Amino acid sequence: MGHFYVQYEYWFATFQLVMAMLGMGATLSSRDFGDVVREPKSVSLGLIIQIVIVPLIAFIFLKGLGVEGGVAVGIALIASIPGGTTSNIFTFFARGNSALSISITGLTTLACLLTTPVILTLLVSDNLPANFSMPTGQIMIEIALTLLLPLALGMLYLYFYPVPAATVSKWSIRASLLGIAFIVIGSASAGRLNLEAFGIDNIQLVLLFTLSLVVTAWLAPRLFRLSRADSTALEFEVIVRNTNLGVLLKASLFPASAMATAELGDTVLFTLLFYGGLQLLIAPVLIKFYSRSTRMC
Repeated sequence: MGHFYVQYEYWFATFQLVMAMLGMGATLSSRDFGDVVREPKSVSLGLIIQIVIVPLIAFIFLKGLGVEGGVAVGIALIASIPGGTTSNIFTFFARGNSALSISITGLTTLACLLTTPVILTLLVSDNLPANFSMPTGQIMIEIALTLLLPLALGMLYLYFYPVPAATVSKWSIRASLLGIAFIVIGSASAGRLNLEAFGIDNIQLVLLFTLSLVVTAWLAPRLFRLSRADSTALEFEVIVRNTNLGVLLKASLFPASAMATAELGDTVLFTLLFYGGLQLLIAPVLIKFYSRSTRMC
């Protein structure tokens, strides 16, 4: 299973994302996104948190604790990448504002083409290769094919076939969850996470940084008195990062074939995967909590 997963990892991730966006698209109309535009407070706050506040937290964290090496680069990557489309799935299940979640994901993903190199340079410039550049073309293609296209197809299906759209959405979301399960099982069987080699000190650093994002995600929308649905969307956007993009950037910065940076690259990769595992553990707890609170209301 491990070898098979490594060989087809990209397609497992693509399947999961496409099915998720198709399923959510089948529940959304243009009116939902119109509400986001007419009330821009939540989306504006989401963009500020993602592009300014999270990198600032990472800066304080790295400089205050003197974090260096691969863990520093990994944390910088986590802070500089946008929320992943997986956050849209979790927002949907937690009964948050899916349109807001998708809007923030799309806008921050586009913005990261400019912001990610700047943030990485500010945070860990000493550890970056001199010829670093964003894989802009690949990112744009992935945004179009895994986010925008299936979302548009789902919305079109809802428009033309509103009655069966609920069934299509339900089974598409279930298929996306199956994809996530394959990703988790495949990563574990491939032996990509070696806790002993990573070290307890580094584990504690990643845990502490994760906790700082969780606190920020919970506090910020409440300070600005956002609705429960909007607060839920922002919380998942901040916590659930696009670690797939982070892994792609790691491969660009520290390719496995480059022996001189192999050890540093392995530590960066582990930091990303470990955070990705933590966010998948945190998300179900939040989903259960918010789903229950919604039913009680």
